[in-house]
Amino acid sequence: MSKLIPDPVVARERYHVHPHTLRRWDKNPALDFPPPIYVNNRRYREAEALDAWDRKNSREAAALRAGITPPSPEAA
Repeated sequence: MSKLIPDPVVARERYHVHPHTLRRWDKNPALDFPPPIYVNNRRYREAEALDAWDRKNSREAAALRAGITPPSPEAA
């Protein structure tokens, strides 16, 4: 199993957003943000899943900067 990172740490230190922002991202399936794992009613994220999500979004952001339109989530 991957290392688990608490949601407040993911929000503040990794993405520089408020922890409530992660909950909004969870509600938006088009973002495909890694889901939380609950341990004793606390929310955690798998580090490997976050790394994969970052890599995926870096490629899409780079494609947009290059003028290449990434495939839409509906097309998948």
